[in-house]
Amino acid sequence: PPGDTAGCTFCHTSSEERCSTCHQRHQFDPAVARHSEQCKACHWGKDHRDWEAYDISIHGVVYQVNKWNPTEFDFSKKLADADYVGPTCQYCHLRGGHHNVQRLSTVYTSMGMSNADRGAPLWKEKRDTWVSVCDDCHSPRFARENLQAMDEACKDAGLKYTETFKVAENLMLDGMGEPMPKDLAPDWSGQHIWSLKIGAYHDGPKYGGAQGESGEFRMSNCSDIERICFESVGYWMTYIMKGMAHGSWNDATYCDGSFGMDRWLVKAKAASEQARRFTALEKKTGINWVPSEFWRKGDYLEQLTGTRIVKEFPGKTIFDLCPEPGWLDTH
Repeated sequence: PPGDTAGCTFCHTSSEERCSTCHQRHQFDPAVARHSEQCKACHWGKDHRDWEAYDISIHGVVYQVNKWNPTEFDFSKKLADADYVGPTCQYCHLRGGHHNVQRLSTVYTSMGMSNADRGAPLWKEKRDTWVSVCDDCHSPRFARENLQAMDEACKDAGLKYTETFKVAENLMLDGMGEPMPKDLAPDWSGQHIWSLKIGAYHDGPKYGGAQGESGEFRMSNCSDIERICFESVGYWMTYIMKGMAHGSWNDATYCDGSFGMDRWLVKAKAASEQARRFTALEKKTGINWVPSEFWRKGDYLEQLTGTRIVKEFPGKTIFDLCPEPGWLDTH
């Protein structure tokens, strides 16, 4: 619903369409756009914790205590000529003044959420470019060691991610994973597909939908264990990658990073055990549980596109209704 996505749309449209997102409409001063705080308006929060990771890292601390000293941070200079005492967001990600932010990133692993082989030859150019920025101040060996440390942290997180999802998968395959039957509330697209069937992950008809169809990684109208899986990957796993990438060890461990994934894995196992105990008790006592009306509508599901599509276009999904590729981006 619009109220839920107001923050999403503000950032995801402004940065892609307007220079003034970073350059500030009433000043449009490059010196202002070179401050790390310019990135803070959008790049922070649970699912993209860039600002927090940078701010409490050693680099962020150096920036915060020195940013008012023009001999340490001379923002009147172009980025190509910058000789800061520590890196800003712009110094690393807008290397030399270019505007392709993704050039200096590891976006190829979906903010750390993919079980990708980060050291594969496919990513060599990106990793070499990353090291070339770090060695402005550090040795190439130091930069590569930190990249390897991030790889190992992401790999460990991937093991927890896989185990957490396996607990939910087994529960769903045994018929105990979802709170509502298939004839109740659809997802946003008008489909009834298990929310954790994302792309090729958990593919096949036993998870709902046809081969290759993807479910919605949703936060509402799903079982508690599905929400736990979403938060484990969408929040804590990104904390680990963002923390390691920016030198924020607290984010990668204590601040709901590795320790958060540990906690959510235990929560997933506990939720699974509880569901299995309840199912056994209901079967033994002859209880025929019927989902409450909440799962049919939730608090606001009638506002979502999926409910409208099911009512007005039976048997269709939002993808069937798109007249051309890209139509969803503007409608």
